[in-house]
Amino acid sequence: MERSHRGLVRTLGKRVGGNPTWVRIPPSPPMTRRLVDGMNATVKTVLTADRLFDGVTTQAQSNVALLLHEARIEAVGPIELMKKAAGPTATYVHYGDACVSPGLIDGHTHTTLAADGRSYKELFSESDEMMAMVGVMNLQAHLRSGVTTVREHGSRNKLGFALREGLNRGYFGGPRMLVSGRPITQPDGHFHFCNGTAQTEQEIRTAIRQLVAEGADYVKIMASGGGTEGTDPSKASYSTSELEAAVHEAHHLGVLTAAHCRATESMARALQAGVDLMEHAEFLSDNGTLIFDSKIAQQLADDDIFISPTLQAWTNFPRIIALSARRSAGRFGLAQEAELHRLLLRKNERLAIMRRLLDYGIHERIVPGTDSGPGLIAFGHMDYDLQLLVEAGLTPGEALMAATRTSATAIGRASDLGTLEAGKFADIVVFGGDPTQDISKTSEIRAVYLEGRIVHDGANDTAGS
Repeated sequence: MERSHRGLVRTLGKRVGGNPTWVRIPPSPPMTRRLVDGMNATVKTVLTADRLFDGVTTQAQSNVALLLHEARIEAVGPIELMKKAAGPTATYVHYGDACVSPGLIDGHTHTTLAADGRSYKELFSESDEMMAMVGVMNLQAHLRSGVTTVREHGSRNKLGFALREGLNRGYFGGPRMLVSGRPITQPDGHFHFCNGTAQTEQEIRTAIRQLVAEGADYVKIMASGGGTEGTDPSKASYSTSELEAAVHEAHHLGVLTAAHCRATESMARALQAGVDLMEHAEFLSDNGTLIFDSKIAQQLADDDIFISPTLQAWTNFPRIIALSARRSAGRFGLAQEAELHRLLLRKNERLAIMRRLLDYGIHERIVPGTDSGPGLIAFGHMDYDLQLLVEAGLTPGEALMAATRTSATAIGRASDLGTLEAGKFADIVVFGGDPTQDISKTSEIRAVYLEGRIVHDGANDTAGS
């Protein structure tokens, strides 16, 4: 069987408590979105550009085409061979000086938060109905930017499930959603507004059973405090045994786990507990400063855990971009200069920690995540995280692979997402130029396809349909 993550495959084996437990990851539900431009679903499409990045290697190839049929990739190969295989009725699309790539996967989003600078308390003062509309807006923005799959990493009540169902029914356009539902947190803990609180091991197990019964694709637990008022990101929230209970229950029910870990102590406990993916991994010490811990770094390297550093969110990179633009335009005062200086120092401090972590050879277990929704981290900018990963030490090709193949493996979907290979979903983004050489090209979106259907072509946007 094809290996995915931690031995988790389509029908997967995972050792829990020393005994093999066989569980199942369900396939995506069919997308019931309508076809556009009167296209017949049986007509094949040959898709080409000057370059193709397949996600299998970090290099772009030339003279390679995709043969698409309905929602999936039927074949990949030399252009003339694909044209011949497609037959005389096929549609041929060539994007010229561009690069065809697997659709991007954002491993960390909060789709129902508006990214308008308000505090968590203010954001969660909205009604569920308003938050649902925010979710539609955010999902459409992400799809236009080349993101074809997202992990919804924590929303209130059943909002994440409702958004996923709306997408699957075709009520609006957006990336494929994998939903955690309400994140498990302490009473008054980080994201307690979502109503997923649990204190004891039994309460954690009960909460996970309820989430999976409601349709959770995976489980998220807040292993440390965060940005929610009254919580301390430098302190762990759950004991190792409590995290072990969460991991055991989730794996027993056939779903993966993700843990919010800003505090160094929470990172150590999550590693001991066998969490599948660690969010943030900031090495935040008890006194609130970033102090690299070589022992934990080695444990991360020795384990097969995935790490999502959420660099854009921690560095407040969108604000850096905005202030830098104002300075270039000559609209800059002393206050803005001081703010930009502070932000750049903060960014450099975080990237220095990331570089040291990369020295331990974990490049192929880095999962980009925008953490969009809170603060000013708006949807539509996966490119920012990829730029920061390159600044931290990945090559452009490695950063692009992190957002495609590696991310698909981390979320347990390597069998049908993450690379351009025969049999996989035709989730595709077309970038201008060559992003494997210049990561800034991931900001130039020429077209986006979701399950074989073009949903964004630059001039004529169909992401909302």
